Amino acid sequence: MTNKHTILAALKQSALDQHAMPAMDVVANNDDLVGQFNASLKTVAGTLHSEGGLAALQQAVDELIQQNMQVISLLDGIKGNRQVPETAHDLADIDYAVIPGDLGVAENGAIWVNQPSHRVTPFICENLILALAKDNIVANMHQAVKQVALQPGELGLFIAGPSKTADIEQALVVGAHGACSLNVYLY
Repeated sequence: MTNKHTILAALKQSALDQHAMPAMDVVANNDDLVGQFNASLKTVAGTLHSEGGLAALQQAVDELIQQNMQVISLLDGIKGNRQVPETAHDLADIDYAVIPGDLGVAENGAIWVNQPSHRVTPFICENLILALAKDNIVANMHQAVKQVALQPGELGLFIAGPSKTADIEQALVVGAHGACSLNVYLY
C-alpha cells in the first residue's frame, strides 16, 4: 500500500458520522424590499435604476452605442450592437453586457444569474448591466437558495456588485479582475 492509500484509509476511518443540518427559522423582513436591495447594492459598489423599466434600459444602451461602445444583450427585448458570438473568445472587446437576472436578494444586493450561453460573459465585459423584475426580490439568502435551481451543465451564480479586491492595507480596487461597474435595472 502506498503512502497515499495509507493516508486516505486513515482519513476514511476517522470521518465523522453524517448529521442532518439543523433547522433554521429565519424571520424575513419583507418591508420595502426594493429599498433594502438598493441600500445593499450601494454597499457592494452597484447602482440601481428603479424607474423606467426596460424602456430606460434600452435608452441607456442606445446612448452607449452612440458613444461607440460595444454592447451585447442576452435579454429579450433589449438590442445591443453586437450579436452573441459563437465562441467566448469573440467577447474580449465587449464594453457592456446586458444579462437578465433571475432573483435579487435584498439583504446583500446579490443577484442570481442563470447563464445559459457563454459562461465568461459576466466576467469578461468591462461593465455589467443586469435586468431584474421588481417582483423577483426576496428578503434574504435563506429564501433565495430555496428558489434557485440548475440543470446539469448550467452555470448559475450570485453576482454582488462589480469585481472587487482589497490588499492587506485595505485598499479596495473595483474592477481588478472582472466588470468595473454593475448597473441593475428594475422592471
